[in-house]
Parts: sequence; C-alpha cells; structure tokens
Amino acid sequence: MRPPHALFAATAALVAAAVVPPSPAAAAVPAAGTYYVQSATTGLNAADNGGAVEQHNPKGNEDHQQWNLRGSGSSYVLESADTQGSCLGRLGDQARTVSCASADAAWDIAPAGDDQYTLKAPGTERRLTVGARPSGSNYPAQLVIGSSGGLATWYLTPVTSPTGPMPSPDQRTLDQVTFLTAHNAYANGVDGGFAPPFVNLVPNQARGISRQLDDGVRGFMLDIHQTPDGAILCHNSCTLVSRPVALWVDVQRIVDFLGTHPDQFVTVFLEDYVDPGVLRSELARVNGLSDVLYRPDRTGVGQNGWPKMTDLIAANDRLLILTDHSRAADEAAGLTRDSFGVMYQKDWTVENYWSMGPGIGSSDWSCYSRWYDANTVIPLTRTEPGFRPLFVMNHFRDAAIASTAQTDNTKLADRAQRFCGPAARKKPNYLAVDRYDLGDPASAVNTLNTYTYP
Repeated sequence: MRPPHALFAATAALVAAAVVPPSPAAAAVPAAGTYYVQSATTGLNAADNGGAVEQHNPKGNEDHQQWNLRGSGSSYVLESADTQGSCLGRLGDQARTVSCASADAAWDIAPAGDDQYTLKAPGTERRLTVGARPSGSNYPAQLVIGSSGGLATWYLTPVTSPTGPMPSPDQRTLDQVTFLTAHNAYANGVDGGFAPPFVNLVPNQARGISRQLDDGVRGFMLDIHQTPDGAILCHNSCTLVSRPVALWVDVQRIVDFLGTHPDQFVTVFLEDYVDPGVLRSELARVNGLSDVLYRPDRTGVGQNGWPKMTDLIAANDRLLILTDHSRAADEAAGLTRDSFGVMYQKDWTVENYWSMGPGIGSSDWSCYSRWYDANTVIPLTRTEPGFRPLFVMNHFRDAAIASTAQTDNTKLADRAQRFCGPAARKKPNYLAVDRYDLGDPASAVNTLNTYTYP
C-alpha cells in the first residue's frame, strides 16, 4: 500500500494535469538541463570547435561538448555550457555556434523513437545531421544542416547519468552487474612467459590466474596465437617467449574454480589469432567445459534480453567465452566459432577503444568505440531490438607501468560515471584494468554494483 504522502502527491499531480494539460511539445522533449547532443549513428558528441560544431569522441566535461537545453518561445535552444550566450545553431548548410538570441539558434525538437530526437530549423524541413560518409571512410567531423533520415537522429544524453536502485540479488540480470576484469590476465609473470625478454619485464598483472580468481577477478582478457603446439597465450607473438602457457591450461583453471564455487560467473575475452579448428581442438582438452559453457545464442537472449544471474547459476551457465575474431573470416574458412560455443564479441558487446595513452605522461580519457573506423561503425550506444549489448570498458594504457596503473585505477569509478557511462548510455559491465592489485579498482566495481542505468 502507498504511504499517505505518496497518495497525496499522486492526487495533486492528477489534478494539476487535468487543469493544465501539458503541450505535446513539452511532453515530447526532455526537461531543461545539461545534455550531450549525441549522434545515434556514430555515438559521437556535438562539440564546439572554435565556432564550428563537429562530432568528437565523447570526452566528459572536456572539449566543449555540453549543452544547456531550455525552451525559447515555441522552440528550444542549446546553449554552450562553457560559453554563455553561445548556442548550437546554423550558418547556411553548416552547424555553427551562434548568438542564442539569433533565429538560427532555435530548434524544433521532436521524438524519433527509441529515446532519439530530431533537431529541425523552425518552419523548414532542414535538420541537424551527420554528413554523409564517403565510401570507405569515416563520417566527417563537421555537422551539417540537411534532410531527414537516419543520420539526422540524436540522443539528448544527460550529463549526469540517471540511475535506479540495484535490484535484489535474486532479481538482477547479467547486464545490470559489473565485473572486475584483468587486461592481459595471462601476462602476469607467474604462470609462465608471455612475451620476449624485454617486454616480459612489464607484466600487465602481478598475480597468476588462480590468484586472480581468488581475488574476485571475473573477466579475463587473453591473447591467443597459433603455434605447432596449439593456441598459446602470448603478447603480439610467441617468438622468443620462454615457457608460454597454453589456452586450455588457463581455461581449465577457470573451469576448476567454477566447480568449487557454484555461485560464480566468469567471462573470457579472446584476442584471437588462431584458426577455428585449432581453437576447437584446444578447448576440447578442457575437462568439464561443456558443463558450464554459457550459450546466449541458444537461450533466447537476442529476443528476450539477458537472464537473471540466479537463473544462470541454476542452469550452470557460468562461463561465457567471447572472441574478437571475424565471423566472416570463419565462414570463409568453413567453421564458425559459435558452432562450438565461442561467441562473437561484436554480436553481444560494445567496447571502448583500449588505450588511454602511453604508460607515463598525459592521458586521454575520451570514451569511444573500439569498433569505429573506415569499415566498421558499432557505436557504444548500440542497442538491439531484444537486448542491450554488454559494455566492456577498457581503462589502461599502452604499457603497464605500475605507478601509472595505480593512479589510473584510483580514478576508475570517476571515468566510468562521468565519461564512459554517458558515452555508452549504459553502465559498464566489465571494468578492465592493468595491475588490478594496485589502486583498489574493486572499490569501483562495488560502487557501480549499487545502482543501475535505466
């Protein structure tokens, strides 16, 4: 039963609505506030670059990407959060910043489905749009004023991400949970060699796979290369690597851990340079793998969304293996990895670009898709009709310098909340770091597991 104050508030709201019904325009547009104007096609943000309005990689409160939405007569304006009186507007066929008092700063904003909007010049059919992409190249940075269509749809993404309470443990679904993830988990210098001698001096992790599992790591990024011995864990190549570890050995460690911890769920991410037949043979060596292997392609995720964690545990579907290999290449080879239970990562996840910069010096916290280039555009904001892809958030640099990793890991929650969450319009499900033993990244995981991003 609702408490009395809730009943009173609901009644008052109904009375107010009956007396002064909201206009259709007011009901269709988000409330006044600070937003990112984010392309539904590319996932990139409208940014003021010296008066030109361009699409840039999402960069939080940097780079002039935040806009204050407010009503202006029967239309709306988007004023730069950095420059008072300067609004996102038009100059001919280009998007420009103009005086907020100018008629060229006004926009008619209308819903375009799936939380998307169009921004139209009042009294015309001219809309803010991404420029058409020349064949084989990226979309141009400069935003333009053009006709309707898919390139003219936008998210108005709140700068402060909306959150909801985390469901109880028996109700939360896989896409609501965040897992601590070890980047290059095999490159630890404990289980075996992983790179040529000099690279071997800078391991990404300092503890072996079994200890990582005991410490709460639940996502493992593994690079596999093909040698006469099968699928081997090495960085870049296995040439000159002393005592490298075979993939099946580490997967067996994970399966054995799951056997003694029946309430746990683990994900393996393969940076995958082997033939599908070699990978199939390698995984066939793992005792008990088929008992715990999770197959989202066979359990209705594409139509019904991600299951509850309790249902995964009850079904013993507790090990998800993903590969970054090309499905098209496997089809050409005549054997697809998902035929033996290895899922194609691009089907089920989105992932930000992996590097924040070199191991020392300045860093780049911008958060944009790893799969955005001349041939592929999979924005972090991608959704599917039946489910939301899981979000893999990379938070590491080119080289795993311990002092830098420690500092970066203390900033993990902040980047997830202010940069990557708004960029993807979802909460990260996997926080991938170097040297998880430094800077307490587990605390960021705990923080993210207190709320959901509706």
